[in-house]
Formats: sequence, C-alpha cells, structure tokens
Amino acid sequence: MAAASEIFRADLLAGQAALITGGGTGLGRAAAHELVACGARVVLAGRRIEVLEAAAAEIGEGATVAAGDVREDDDATRLVEAVLERHGRLDVLVNNAGGQYFAPAETIEAKGWNAVWRLNVDGTLRMARAAADGAMRPARSGTIVNVTLSPHHGLPGMTHSSAARAAVEALTLELAADWAGDGIAVIAAAAGHFETEVLSKYPEPVRRNVASTVPLQRLGRPEEHAWLIALLASPIGRALSGSTVTLDGGRDNWFGPWPPPGLRDERGQVPTEARRPVPGG
Repeated sequence: MAAASEIFRADLLAGQAALITGGGTGLGRAAAHELVACGARVVLAGRRIEVLEAAAAEIGEGATVAAGDVREDDDATRLVEAVLERHGRLDVLVNNAGGQYFAPAETIEAKGWNAVWRLNVDGTLRMARAAADGAMRPARSGTIVNVTLSPHHGLPGMTHSSAARAAVEALTLELAADWAGDGIAVIAAAAGHFETEVLSKYPEPVRRNVASTVPLQRLGRPEEHAWLIALLASPIGRALSGSTVTLDGGRDNWFGPWPPPGLRDERGQVPTEARRPVPGG
C-alpha cells in the first residue's frame, strides 16, 4: 500500500490516471509516489524496464510500468495507448524525462547539443502531442506538466540544457494558448537543485558547492517537488495553465553563495540596516 501524502487528502486525484516519463528515478519517482498517495493510478515510463519495475514495486499498488523512448514517435503513441488500455483515460501527463551533461559552452559539440535538445525539447513536444491527440482532446480534458530547470538566468556548464529548458517554457505558453479550447491545461514546473541521485554524476566541486548557491542554504527534498506536481495535477492546476511555477528555494533570485562574500558581520550574521523611528510610533 502506498504511503499517505504528508499534505494532501488521499482522494485529491481519485479516479485519475497519470503518465510520468522518466518515472523510474529521482524527481519522477518522487512524483509518482505522491500522485499514487493522492489516489491516482500512475504509469511509470522510461527506457530501462528494470529501473521502472523497481520503482513500481517500491510505490506499490497503483503504479505500473511501460517501457518506451520519448524521442521516438511510435513509442510516444504506444505509451499513451498503454495508459488508455489499462485505465480507460489519461488525465495527467508529467513530462519529466530529460537530461544533460556538465561541460563548458565552448566544448559542447553539435552531437551533444542535438542529443540534449532531442530529449528535452523534442521529447516533451512529442509526448504532449501524443497525449493530446490520443486521450485528452477526445475527452476535452487533461493536464500536461512540463518539468524544466531553475535558475532562469543561466546555468554555467549547462548551456545546452538552459537553452532547451527555456524552449520548453516557451512551448508551454504556446500549447496552453493553442489547446485551451480543447480543455487541456499546460504548465511548466521549474525545479531547482534537489537531493537526488542525479547529483552524483556531476564533478565533485559542483556537488560540494551547489547548496551554497541557494538562499535557503539547502537542496530541495524530492517530496517537495512531488507536492508541486500533485498540486498542478489538481483542479487548481487548470487556473495556472501557461504559467511556469518555480520551486528552487529562492535560487532564481540569486547567483552565488548566500550570504555573499563580505556581507557577514564580525558575528557571522548578515547585518540589518538600522531603521529610523516612526514619528508617533
């Protein structure tokens, strides 16, 4: 039996069916846990069936798997059909599959650039179209959540990913407008730095210093991202169609360690400006 949600009612998404790409690991797996805890039936999609099956076993009843590659048209169609065959409907698509690698901009070759673009942008559009055409438009209802990245002022060492995720957020705006008449909401969820296994593949100095670039001074917890996905999948998500909702501990508002070097006083505290007394106060 799936664990209960910490903040939402168990019937928030009762009767709904969701498809999560990249659902076997990291933030996708966390989102699957939460949607099942809220009453949804979830299909985890990805290329590695053994990873998906392990995640589904961890989640328990309510989660099943379907292997496929979001970069391929036939696979995208087949993933949507798998949800319809099992549950008769598809209410929520979470475009979580994505990836990048750490490299200075001048070292990124065309092959690497295209690989990141094909997965993050083309894969997102391909899955959104498959879900809209195959399930949501006929039902005149559905929610698509496109997972992107924060900060929005650039990610040094990940130029290819910054460009791709910006394109997905622009795509979100366009699809939300184009498909509103079909009853389909399209929202972007921009994720900051989270404590997942994905961090382990980056260079050690990057891993060591990443939390210091977040004003909250810690990495996000996967369940916090999952709560946002559940919220966007709920009825309020429809009112947010066309929006990019950022969850990053304030990272979008600051670049560098917090507090900045030289800002602390002799006690190690950030000084507070003395305020003039208010007359009559």
